Amino acid sequence: MTRRISLLILVLATALLAGCGDGIVRRVSEPAISVQQLTVKADGQWSVDLRLQNYSSIPMRFDAIRMDVQVGDQAAGTLQAAPGLSVGPESADVFTVAFAPTSAGRIVVADALAGLRPLPYTLKGSVDATPQDAKARNFEVDTRNTLNPVPGLDGVLR
Repeated sequence: MTRRISLLILVLATALLAGCGDGIVRRVSEPAISVQQLTVKADGQWSVDLRLQNYSSIPMRFDAIRMDVQVGDQAAGTLQAAPGLSVGPESADVFTVAFAPTSAGRIVVADALAGLRPLPYTLKGSVDATPQDAKARNFEVDTRNTLNPVPGLDGVLR
């Protein structure tokens, strides 16, 4: 009999403790950054649409980005930006950055556009981001992906 009472008290205590939490898991995961679109302007400069992906279960503010950009097998320069953009939990947003590429980077992109060929790229660097109600953190980013020329849109890769 006392064993049943002990078991009943244990079950009730567990149920009460489970009811005390708010049920929200605050998980902070490393964000991801990729190029959603690269547009070559008439003056040779690039407009780069960066996709900022927040995999955390809470909102995260992207404060600063510093990435070494490589297109094909050529270094294209260092991309720096301060978006100050808050991205919701498990969501993404796009931020546009003006970018002055190296001459080698311009040639590789022009060749891919002229030949209608895919363009592999690499972003390697860091992002400073602040999870909601937490301290700012620095995350390392190493992204490898491919962009393709967009039919009908001259100078645009996605």
